[in-house]
Amino acid sequence: MQPHPIPQYCQDVTISRRTVLTALSAAAASQAQRTGPPNWKPKLGVLCDFSDANLEFVKAEGFTSMQLRLNPARLDDAAIAAIKDKIQRAGIYVSSLAVDGNHIDPDPARREQQNANTVKSIELCGKLGIPNIGGQSGTIKGQRLQQQVDEIVRVYNEKYFAACEKNNVRILWEPYAGGPNIATGPLGWEALFKAFNNSPHVGLQFDPSHLVWQFMDPVAAAREFVDKIYDVHLKDTEILWHVLRRSGIQPIDNVRWWRFRIPGYGSVDWKGFFSVLSEAGYSGAMNIENEDNFYYPATNQGNFTEQYKRGFHLAHEFLKTLVPPLTA
Repeated sequence: MQPHPIPQYCQDVTISRRTVLTALSAAAASQAQRTGPPNWKPKLGVLCDFSDANLEFVKAEGFTSMQLRLNPARLDDAAIAAIKDKIQRAGIYVSSLAVDGNHIDPDPARREQQNANTVKSIELCGKLGIPNIGGQSGTIKGQRLQQQVDEIVRVYNEKYFAACEKNNVRILWEPYAGGPNIATGPLGWEALFKAFNNSPHVGLQFDPSHLVWQFMDPVAAAREFVDKIYDVHLKDTEILWHVLRRSGIQPIDNVRWWRFRIPGYGSVDWKGFFSVLSEAGYSGAMNIENEDNFYYPATNQGNFTEQYKRGFHLAHEFLKTLVPPLTA
């Protein structure tokens, strides 16, 4: 029995289905490309006091960002405009302003002074176009964690967030355990972010070195809170194991069993840390915080010393092997 020929309309249907399947495959491939790892374009720079000479070094070294220390009480509008013009002409992005202190100080006078300085700093950021201030959350020693969290939320809402909204500025916490701070790691971060109900006005200034000397895992912490990271400090911590094994973490002779180093000279897993930022497509700034005593003194009359510049340069050479070419 001879097979019947396939009618033309059936051939047309077959071709149409094949065409549709091909198109669907192409669309799936295109979607896979779009949902692949984001393009990682961080900015790299330094944390420092502002001076013409320091800005010149940052530019000459090939950095593209800075975190600045500026005292708003010492700057009038003319000085602010001059600083802004110099930074813009240098093509440098300023990611944050360093603002340390205890926002919920139990002493009323000191708290009022800190709150006023923080508001002035937020306003200074607005004038300079700086999107963040970075520092500590505040703390009241001896109070339960939730009591401290509640007080931080109350003070920030009452004192800071109106200024944050007006000036388009976010408050970031650095996990420094040596200051007035409960935002020292995942436990504090979780409590604070929950209490702030994912407010757009707060986030993290992530510094892996502070987690290392607290014996926390900075890579795991970064992965858990990567969506809250808006600024990064690049600093390393060296654990002096030969001291620690004899003295413990609370040495009776107060010997130092850890020390800050420039990136690459300590125990931070930089490959793992940068992998987390890369996978998240982090495009903010990563500023080297040079607190490495091997490269001190840091400044002379406000300007970097040659030894301090050497520390930044060596850190830069190490980081070039791990981060993509710098973008402005």
